[in-house]
Amino acid sequence: MAANVLKRIGLLTPLAGLLLVLVLVNVLLSLGNQSLRVEVGERQQFITQTIQLEGLHREIVAALASSAVKNNDEQLKSLLASQGISLVGDPRAAGGAK
Repeated sequence: MAANVLKRIGLLTPLAGLLLVLVLVNVLLSLGNQSLRVEVGERQQFITQTIQLEGLHREIVAALASSAVKNNDEQLKSLLASQGISLVGDPRAAGGAK
């Protein structure tokens, strides 16, 4: 009977050690997963804010371009050109010339 108990202890001790290792691995993976979730959340927030500001950006550029053409402002035209925005002329005048 004592030998049977020793066999069980000999079998259960390595299993308990393996279980402890698996629990530690689970905790480490959970912490890594949590930090990845935070990073993904921050990226999603940035994307959402960028989309919200895109309309405002377009309106500002359109107002600046209109003002540059209307007032023939060379400094404003060169500023827009330095940002990759080309001005051909007054879009309203081109639309009316059809």
